[in-house]
Amino acid sequence: MMDWTSLYQSRVCSAEEAVRAIKSGNRVFLTGNVSVPQTVLAALVDYAPNLSDVEIVHVLTIGPADYVSPEMQGHLRVNTMFISQNTRKAVQEGRADFTPVLLSEFPLLFKRGILPLDVALIHVSPPDEHGFCSLGVEVGPTKTPAEMAKVIIAEVNERMPRTLGDSFIHISRIHHIVPVNYPIPELRMAEEGDTEIVEQIARHIADLIPDGATMQLGIGAIPDAVLKYLYHKRDLGIHTELFSDGVIDLVNAGVLTNARKTLHPGKIVAGFLIGTQRLYDWVDDNPMIELHRTEYVNDPFVIAQNERMVAINSAIEVDLTGQVCADSIGPKLYSGVGGQLDFIYGASRAKDGVPIIALPSTVTLRDGTRLSKIVAMLKPGAGVVTTRNHVRYVVTEYGVASLYGKTIRQRAQALINIAHPDFRDELTRQAKELHYL
Repeated sequence: MMDWTSLYQSRVCSAEEAVRAIKSGNRVFLTGNVSVPQTVLAALVDYAPNLSDVEIVHVLTIGPADYVSPEMQGHLRVNTMFISQNTRKAVQEGRADFTPVLLSEFPLLFKRGILPLDVALIHVSPPDEHGFCSLGVEVGPTKTPAEMAKVIIAEVNERMPRTLGDSFIHISRIHHIVPVNYPIPELRMAEEGDTEIVEQIARHIADLIPDGATMQLGIGAIPDAVLKYLYHKRDLGIHTELFSDGVIDLVNAGVLTNARKTLHPGKIVAGFLIGTQRLYDWVDDNPMIELHRTEYVNDPFVIAQNERMVAINSAIEVDLTGQVCADSIGPKLYSGVGGQLDFIYGASRAKDGVPIIALPSTVTLRDGTRLSKIVAMLKPGAGVVTTRNHVRYVVTEYGVASLYGKTIRQRAQALINIAHPDFRDELTRQAKELHYL
């Protein structure tokens, strides 16, 4: 067998040459988040008029999405398992598909042959001396689909950090190698919104986090803000779907040691990363960081092995019985279940676990109308992501509602108490009409 360096050179090609391996009718996996292989994807969009009925499957992607533009109809069609901002319009207009699935089970769709893969488009670090490339910032959702695909096309990026864990793929497994050199996209974990409200919510959450806790941090401003209020805690750890820059300062301050984790002690365990160049530099070859497959990281029965497991997730609205809608606005599909239920259920099964749903008490629409996010009933067609049976703590800027083991009457009152004061009288009236109070 030829040595891996010769094999590497023999498989190097341009993006334009690589995408010719994609045939009409193929199902193609696309790695996502900030790891989208930009050069290969652009070449596929250019080549798309020569193709018909190619299905592109992915989770969340960040950045421009020419591959889902109206001009691609009949050539490329997206099937996403989590609706991101760049694909939302296409899904809502019926030009792209959405498949609801728990993130913990997303890779299993490919592994179990439910969605057989012809091609995988991935984005990796340069090979080490043994010929192994790291999947870098996007290991969890990508490792298994890459292994299941008949053909792998990889961008090998000099700027992709080499992350450790179950993150490697050997050059011999890659059929088409496209060398690139561009920075990994940066994304800060802040959202638009009222900063003071976010800070108030973060303070309430921080009060629920015990010393020695292992934390999951969802996407958005609230989980990131929580980190700022943890500097007086001791021996915190991380087991999470993703993390961002906020953890670096906690590690440097000696707060985030992972020392009391009951699973993978001493290690930050995650599936993928989103952040700035500072984060990408920090995780490069860092033995504290282990990235693993999503079907492992997000498995509720793995998560539950972490004692004092804290899960922090967000919602679009919560009704007075505790039902959590997080994937749609009424019937209009907005995002997806992601890892919310995986972590809420995992944390609820953990010894001394703390599963949290956090949200601002109100939302202001574009026309200036303000609505309560604590509602008597979810909008017709709304998707229940976390059921009333799974919910434990709901947090707004007005406090914490502890719902576990509580009656509907007690839940309704607790949720009204953390709703915005302007809406409490109306919610009370509606709760009485529904015979909750």
